[in-house]
Amino acid sequence: MSEAIAVIGAGSWGTTLANLLAKKGHGVRLWSYEEDVTAAIRDTGQNTVYLPDIDLADTLSATSDLDEAVTGAGVVVSVSPSQHVRGVMTDAAARIDPGALVVSASKGIETRTLETMADVLEDALPALKARRFCFLSGPSFAAEVAREHPTAVTVASRDTEAAERAQALFQTPYFRVYTSHDVIGVELGGSLKNVMALAAGMVAGLGFGHNTMAALITRGLTELTRLALALGAGERTLAGLSGMGDLILTCTGDLSRNRTVGVELGKGRSLDEVLSSMRMVAEGVETTRAARELALQEGIEMPIVNEVHAVA
Repeated sequence: MSEAIAVIGAGSWGTTLANLLAKKGHGVRLWSYEEDVTAAIRDTGQNTVYLPDIDLADTLSATSDLDEAVTGAGVVVSVSPSQHVRGVMTDAAARIDPGALVVSASKGIETRTLETMADVLEDALPALKARRFCFLSGPSFAAEVAREHPTAVTVASRDTEAAERAQALFQTPYFRVYTSHDVIGVELGGSLKNVMALAAGMVAGLGFGHNTMAALITRGLTELTRLALALGAGERTLAGLSGMGDLILTCTGDLSRNRTVGVELGKGRSLDEVLSSMRMVAEGVETTRAARELALQEGIEMPIVNEVHAVA
């Protein structure tokens, strides 16, 4: 059955998810804050800024009018950068149907409050049932999903029916979706791995080899698991797709923005210099600050996070 879907955030991941859903026959409205991105999609049928060379489905439309995007949508997918989710979704709240399914695909921790996107959305969308919110995470480079490379991810919700609805919504022959009830575990795994990806990039930028990288990934998994368990996550979640799987991908894959930032830092460039040359957001920079604060609050030892924080 075709759904009216709003995807909020037209970066590479938001555009990829919007296109996946549109190719399944859904009517998708993709919202972009950047009007040049909206214009490019309308004029060329591609997001030439964030997802070049990928033709977008005819059932996908682009808009920079947030009310237009969400009004009448039965599903709202939130894919803005994590530090902007609260503001964007608060602005959209009045137009979102109280019965809409909300799916978050942003990976990060709000630095001001140290809240995950589950808490941020609960604050921003008080009229909706927070228990039914869903959270999509796992090892998935946007460009590879857009080219239909086989991919496996997790969608978590405290409500089984909502998780299964989201699973069916996103599932395709090349995009396998598993369900989970461990919202905090899925969110923290998807967020904290970006910190380790910065560290992994530094390892590569400094010229170290496979031994060092293996040690970094293994100890990085230990650190992020330690913090996640202290915050209520399940250990099996961190050993799965949204933990270890995402960690391996972002620490070793050249398509990782966070790893790329780390590589440049390892080569001696300053953080400001690196970030000023990028249009896409590297979530790991802000997440490093949040992770360090959470570790201090919980009394958790995270030496890799501390060293990344000293640089980034």
